[in-house]
Amino acid sequence: MKKMVNWVLAAIFCCMTLSAAYSNNDTPSDSSEKELRIAIAWRADTDNEFCTNIVEAFREAGVEVTVLPQVKAGYLDYDGSVLSATCTDAEGIGYLSNTSGTLIRSQLYDGSNAAEVLKDVDGVVFTGGEDISPTLLAEPQDWHHIEAEIDYNAARDVSDFLTMAYCLDHDIPLIGFCRGAQLLGVVSGATIIQDIPTWFAAQGLPYHYEHRREKGEGETYRDYTPHNVTLTGGSLLARYFGTTTLTGCPSWHHQALLGTEGTPLRVTATTTVSGIDMIEGIERTDKECAIGIQFHPEAAIVKHIGKGLNNANASQFMTRDAALPIFRSFIGECKSNE
Repeated sequence: MKKMVNWVLAAIFCCMTLSAAYSNNDTPSDSSEKELRIAIAWRADTDNEFCTNIVEAFREAGVEVTVLPQVKAGYLDYDGSVLSATCTDAEGIGYLSNTSGTLIRSQLYDGSNAAEVLKDVDGVVFTGGEDISPTLLAEPQDWHHIEAEIDYNAARDVSDFLTMAYCLDHDIPLIGFCRGAQLLGVVSGATIIQDIPTWFAAQGLPYHYEHRREKGEGETYRDYTPHNVTLTGGSLLARYFGTTTLTGCPSWHHQALLGTEGTPLRVTATTTVSGIDMIEGIERTDKECAIGIQFHPEAAIVKHIGKGLNNANASQFMTRDAALPIFRSFIGECKSNE
């Protein structure tokens, strides 16, 4: 009988404790913690290494990332996920027409599904890939007219531009790699070098493909090229990486940011080529976490963990431990933004 009484009293005490917990916190602590959600901006080719390498890098940093749905502009015409021909250039090259570019810059995400797509997202990653339509620049340009470098994706340009604009306006942390860094520049009003070799030739300066090596005869895969990067002291990138000098940064691009004058951007990383300090990193000074990195630390991580397309030369590139802090730091920024 005594054991029965003790059991009843214990049960009553337990119920009172749980009741107090619910009344003070509404829900138990386990379910009150929102799961961190970091996502990659939409791209149709999710099997591309610029995407899969990012997934692996964040996995090494302890977080699983997914790819967001496409953001579409209600004021443009689509055929499924692809923009109709009326929205692209008359030559059929594939970049956005001047009219479409103007609409995107003026209307932004008004009338789009950006709010729905980015609901409950704690951070967005913009990956490498195609050239950005020159008609999206603050001062629109014609394309570079290098047929071997025709690589545009108008639907992705729209989705990326609107996604990034929404993130900036709603203080959602974002990080852009390569094309993603250039996109942050374009959305913020920066100028672009449409083809690095052509630009250096126009300056009368030598260029030895320091940013994307020439593909060898018979090669089916063009690997990254390593170069050093200097980070600006006091910048987010210097704080994230824990240093102001990075060696063996994987690089793979033929376009680059040219200037950030008159924009809310700060140049936070550079590499010197033929006496020219080329932009390798930027951040928005008016946002808590909006950063762009021209190189590919994710590629170095993948090479060192043995999942890349060419791991034999991993020793030429920054180590896994040197590259990983940028991903861990971004995760930390996203957690603090929850």
